[in-house]
Amino acid sequence: MSKASPIRSTRNIPWKTKLILWVRAGGRCEFDGCNEYLLKHHVTLDEVNLGELAHIVAFKPEGPRGDDCERPVDIHLVSNLMLLCPRCHKLIDNPATKEKFTLVTLIRHKREHEERIFRLTEAKPERKTTIVQLITKVGGQPVAIPNSDIWDAVAPMYPADDKGCVIDLSVLDDESDAYYAVAMQRIARSVESLYDPGMHTDPPKHISLFALAPMPLLMFLGRRLSNKTPISLYQRHRDTQSWTWKGSGQPVQYLFHKVREGTASDKVALVLSLSAPLDMERFPSHIDNTFTLYEITLNGQPHTPLFLRQKQDLDAFRSVYHQALAEILRDHGSIPSIDIFPAIPAPIAVLCGFELFPKVSPVLRVFDNDSRRGGWSFILEIV
Repeated sequence: MSKASPIRSTRNIPWKTKLILWVRAGGRCEFDGCNEYLLKHHVTLDEVNLGELAHIVAFKPEGPRGDDCERPVDIHLVSNLMLLCPRCHKLIDNPATKEKFTLVTLIRHKREHEERIFRLTEAKPERKTTIVQLITKVGGQPVAIPNSDIWDAVAPMYPADDKGCVIDLSVLDDESDAYYAVAMQRIARSVESLYDPGMHTDPPKHISLFALAPMPLLMFLGRRLSNKTPISLYQRHRDTQSWTWKGSGQPVQYLFHKVREGTASDKVALVLSLSAPLDMERFPSHIDNTFTLYEITLNGQPHTPLFLRQKQDLDAFRSVYHQALAEILRDHGSIPSIDIFPAIPAPIAVLCGFELFPKVSPVLRVFDNDSRRGGWSFILEIV
């Protein structure tokens, strides 16, 4: 914000300044978390201008934030104005609440809102992506993914339509013995409809996947998705509660190694201990000394569900996973199956199914550690 000795000013904001602010704000309230559309009444749907132009540094020195800093040379600079709905305008200037909304806070609200609008509006038609969601209960409660989180995560791409494809498993009884069978049927039907939608809709040209489900179902979904359609996978970050990949941080390094040599060449188990270390002594009794055990784990960092932060970390897992499958096939030949024990984030589980090669990769026999089933138990096969 440019600053100098203040000059005499009127309350009339130039029309060009108003136009620039409305465009930068996208016609929406710039208060963080509001985003109300300001050219239509939310009840009557009448098209009407409901926006108000609010000064960050007040028009008068005695006004809200009027003496917080050296006043701008022109109090009506675009950088000193926010487009707000009447409620948010009143909130930031109200004597009872104005102390919460400092100069720094409002500048941040304005900057983040206008940057988001710019990202969304620079998207081109070829950046359309079909949003696919797989959702289940978490802690016994259905989980919804806010549209705003999805839009932020896929930018600069944008959704191809309003609905996308939602595979909702939250209505199923996850304690039923038939849960996995019914869930697999629902996933299979939904994916089939996704790729063969009918005469009036084209198949997706790109897919963005947001998934929260048990590991076996995520692997099953990955196997059903076509590798002929580009797919972007997203991770829910527990620390920020968002789905947007982080832009910086120390890259994750993975380690693939053989834990022990078994006596039978056709018996192989692959342990994926990433989100947590796995106690192999607690595996089912059939995983005995006849099995050769392999492991993919983190190299040089502790196990934690928060380790997967950047998209490049997901790409790095894809590489080590291919390496693992190639070395297992090289050392054991054309084995019929691999028993797999996962402690991994959701996008990696999807990759484990998606990256299998038809007619080449062995069947994955997926186990899940569930206290209700007495620990590790076989759940399903990824063919």
